[in-house]
Amino acid sequence: MLDAEVQDAAKKLLHFFRDRKLTLVTAESCTGGLVAGAVTEIAGSSDVLEHGFVTYSNAAKETVLGVPTSIFHLYGAVSEQCARAMAEGALKVSPADISIAVTGIAGPGGGSPAKPVGLVHFAAARRGGQVLHREMRFGDPGRSEIRRSSVLIALSLAMDAAK
Repeated sequence: MLDAEVQDAAKKLLHFFRDRKLTLVTAESCTGGLVAGAVTEIAGSSDVLEHGFVTYSNAAKETVLGVPTSIFHLYGAVSEQCARAMAEGALKVSPADISIAVTGIAGPGGGSPAKPVGLVHFAAARRGGQVLHREMRFGDPGRSEIRRSSVLIALSLAMDAAK
């Protein structure tokens, strides 16, 4: 999982956040903690990573991050609305400056025509600022590659939120 590209992206994020004295919280579903894992693979990451939440089930998203139940009923867990609520909720339960949230369908099953395998929603929030969203449709290159690619997008979007 932590190939050179992922390690380089995590190092870049850590350097960027340190220079700006910013901290990060992750709220992950389909990546199962891999974003936080990529960051913590780098020595000294504790001065940047504040918290890491793995909220794989809808119940966890609701109880830990405060995602409203209505979002699941209206849009589903794999949606822009859910990703945004996860990012905002992570900031509410953490003192971090920036949050990154990931929710998607890594496969091999679980997809539908409307929400196929490889659909991933990302959101990044800055305390007191805007919430950024990105939707990716990776196709079906396999579960590991979807998750790996999602880590790279998450790290990049977190840096965008910090700018």
